[in-house]
Amino acid sequence: MKDNWKDWKHITKLDPDKHIPENCVEDIVTSGTDALMLSGTLNVTRENITCLREQVKAYDVPMVIEPADPSGAIFNGVMGLFVPSVLNSPNTTWIVGKHEYWVKKDKQIKWDMVVPEAYIVLNPNSSVGKVTKAICTLPAEDVCAYALVAEKYFKFPVVYIEYSGTYGNPEIVKAVSETINESLLYYGGGINSREKASEMAKYADTIVVGNAVYEKGVKTLKETIEAVH
Repeated sequence: MKDNWKDWKHITKLDPDKHIPENCVEDIVTSGTDALMLSGTLNVTRENITCLREQVKAYDVPMVIEPADPSGAIFNGVMGLFVPSVLNSPNTTWIVGKHEYWVKKDKQIKWDMVVPEAYIVLNPNSSVGKVTKAICTLPAEDVCAYALVAEKYFKFPVVYIEYSGTYGNPEIVKAVSETINESLLYYGGGINSREKASEMAKYADTIVVGNAVYEKGVKTLKETIEAVH
C-alpha cells in the first residue's frame, strides 16, 4: 500500500449496512474527503461490502476497507485493508483471536495492503463497544497508556480513538496526541459540524466522519472537510 495514506487528514466512513440514495453518491464521494473507508460493526458481509464498493468505485478517490471481522475482508478493487484490534476489550477475540483465525484460513492475504489499527473504544453505548465489551470508562492516563503500548510495544502504525456515535472528550485526544509521536492518531465519533471537526483536528492526525453523512447530509460533510483542510 502506498505511503500517501499517511497524509490523509479527513476520511469519510461509509457503512455497508446503511443505504445511500443513488442521487447522493456522487456528492459524497466528490466532497473533497481524502479517502473513503467502508466500515461497520453490524450486519457487514462480503456481499454488502461489495455492493457499497460498486456504488463508489467509479470515482477517483482512495478507498479502503475496515472489516469488523478480518476474515470477511476483500482486497479486490480497494487500495488497502485497515484491520482493527480493540486493545481495551477484555475479550482477546477482538485483540488477536479473529486475526489468528483469518490468517489460518486465508492463505492469499496481501500483506502489503494491510494497515493494523490499535482501537481504543470509549463509548460503551456504541455497537462496537457492546460487541467487544470494551472497558470504556477510562481516565486519560489509562487511554494514554494503551496508546503508548500500541505505539512503542506493538508498533501499530495507527492509534484510533473511537467514540463511535457520540462526540468525545477533546482533552483525552489531546493527551494522547502529546503521548505518541510515531503512530498516526485517528479520531472518530460525533463529528457533525465544522466546529467539532476543527477542534479534534487540532490533536488528531486524521479525523473520521461517518454518521454525519447519513444524519446531516453532504453539506455538513463538506463543512468538516473544509475545517481540516
